[in-house]
Amino acid sequence: MSLNKKYLALFFFCFTTLTAVAQSTAGKDSILTENLDEVVITATRTIRQLSSLPLPVTLIPKEQLQQTGVTRLNEILNEQTGVVMTPDATIGGGEGVQIQGIASDYILVLIDGVPVVGRSSGNLDLSRFAIGNIAQIEVVKGPSSSLFGSEALGGVINIITEKPASEDITGQVSHRAATFNNQNTNVSLNQRKGQLGYALFADRLSTDGYDLAPGQEGQTINPFFNYTFSGRIFYEPSEKWDLFASGRYFFQEFEVAPSTSEESDSNLQLRLTHNPSAKANFQYELYYTNYRTDEQTIDPIDEQLLVANDFNQDLFRPEVRFNYSFRPQQTLSLGGGMNFESLERSLFAEPVTFTSQYVFAQYDFSPLEALNVIAGLRFDIHSEYNSQLSPKLSLRYEFAPGLALKGSVGNGFKAPDFRQLYLDFTNAAGGGYSVFGNAVERDGIQRLQANDEIANLQVALEDLGEPLDAERSIGYNLGISYKKDKLSAAINLFRNDFENLIDTRILASKRNGQNVFGYINREEVFTQGMELDMKYRLTRNLKLFAGYQLLYAYDKQRQSDVGNGEVFARDPETLQTIRLEDSDYFGLENRSRHTLNFKAFYTVPKWDANANLRVVYRSRFGLTDQNGNGLLDSFDNSFVRGYTLVNLSLDKRFNKNYQLQVGANNLLDFRGNNPLAAQDSELLINPGIQLFAKLNVQF
Repeated sequence: MSLNKKYLALFFFCFTTLTAVAQSTAGKDSILTENLDEVVITATRTIRQLSSLPLPVTLIPKEQLQQTGVTRLNEILNEQTGVVMTPDATIGGGEGVQIQGIASDYILVLIDGVPVVGRSSGNLDLSRFAIGNIAQIEVVKGPSSSLFGSEALGGVINIITEKPASEDITGQVSHRAATFNNQNTNVSLNQRKGQLGYALFADRLSTDGYDLAPGQEGQTINPFFNYTFSGRIFYEPSEKWDLFASGRYFFQEFEVAPSTSEESDSNLQLRLTHNPSAKANFQYELYYTNYRTDEQTIDPIDEQLLVANDFNQDLFRPEVRFNYSFRPQQTLSLGGGMNFESLERSLFAEPVTFTSQYVFAQYDFSPLEALNVIAGLRFDIHSEYNSQLSPKLSLRYEFAPGLALKGSVGNGFKAPDFRQLYLDFTNAAGGGYSVFGNAVERDGIQRLQANDEIANLQVALEDLGEPLDAERSIGYNLGISYKKDKLSAAINLFRNDFENLIDTRILASKRNGQNVFGYINREEVFTQGMELDMKYRLTRNLKLFAGYQLLYAYDKQRQSDVGNGEVFARDPETLQTIRLEDSDYFGLENRSRHTLNFKAFYTVPKWDANANLRVVYRSRFGLTDQNGNGLLDSFDNSFVRGYTLVNLSLDKRFNKNYQLQVGANNLLDFRGNNPLAAQDSELLINPGIQLFAKLNVQF
């Protein structure tokens, strides 16, 4: 890791200043104890203390969200250990989330326990989610299909919204102004009056965008604005009944005239909870969500329509859950439900639908006082692929007070998505190549043959349309956690093995020289490594956090080919072709070997002020194979150099109800060069420093 002198000086100054001030204002702090441990619900679908869980879970509390000054989910996730936001530097603007090196295609995102939809090429745009009304964010690492099914193959991110608590009407109004004319305003109202409570939230974000390649037409991020509206109702007519209803609507529009780009995201949730006794709990839930896009790319010269990409996805899910506690540390959870999915898309020949049914069971028990065991199992039946069985076993053994061994092993799966099954696309602007989903590839090839567009087939006609299998994984986590007084620390070793990953293949060659692509189960990959998390309360008012991830991610077949001496590359210095060694194979694209984070949160009670410094480091990573040998090796020139992001935030409260916050994200003004840029044009991967100021009024 290389840190420049400017960064070292800044870090040393901030750290020593915070420490000195903390020590001078905390003389009475002789004995420090933590309050009651934070509770999480995502890992087991029941309320559990964070420190008692046998699984690797990251909890981001509301206090941290407020003090950092961030406004969107992707910003706060990027500062967590083992979680990496991966921008698509070749296109600009696209971004996904990695957990333990597992791509965003395999990470399930929830709001209050129900899934959101609307992915672009597998990525779910996490900047769609405002965090102004979030109580906490929970990140479960590793396969979680035993509870959540498809897309939870690599982990789960659950956004949990706030609940009203006061009998008086409370709320806040805030406005944040930042670089690039980034304007964010939100309003929230909450009240809990007897049996009835409600929470309302509205958010507006707009920006002028930015341009990382001035020599190219258009902006990297175009100007846009979006709105988020949400409302939630809580009603408890008695101790045994509890009704929760919520609705959310998101709308976004980009300014790309004469082209158009709009998207919307809405969901409705209704949950009835019945507690017939102190031991039993039933939950009946109905959930509906819809995601739409309307995109038209128009030639600015002749105003002709080049590409239309309309997208309309629906998901309806009824689910029933039952929990029964035989005693305080022995709980049985059962559940079942159905998914009804449909998608209309301009790149599909016709609307398509999926249906699936599932049941799951989980037994959380402690056979010994020091041993906790969680055993889970889920069975999914799907209309388009084979049935899936997903077991998981987790254990936690406490050797001594605060010292525990944790371990888990579980299966995960991901169903083939609509795109991989039903896409029917020919890119006229790109020279005429075609892409067919698995379910329509036979009809697509026959249609091209009838038009005399096929030069030769790469796959026999009788082999086309062979059903895709669900992608599968098995994940292992083993770690030790320690918590006592001021210090809590955890080390976790992980490995995730994947099979049947869906990859593209060439189905045929066209007479125009272009290819026809399809999808096939082919790849087998793995990710493995180590995570270290530490939290230390140096004084009453100063808390320090540090995290590190070591990651290795490889394609098994390519690793074997290299080991067998079957892969070659040209040395760019000597121009000689050499046989690759094991050490030359870097691994999967867009994965960094090392990621680190450091956070310092300091409070000055007598000034009613807070300050925090957050540092994120990501070591170098490669974007793509550029020397044609099918893998990313040390001789490729597509590597982005390692970089450090430093974020700083300061806030001061006035007259109890007014809060002023200022700060800077990417304080060192890192921009970086995209190695895939053309030689005669500079293309960056980061817009540089972002300054912001925020005024918050509470009532």
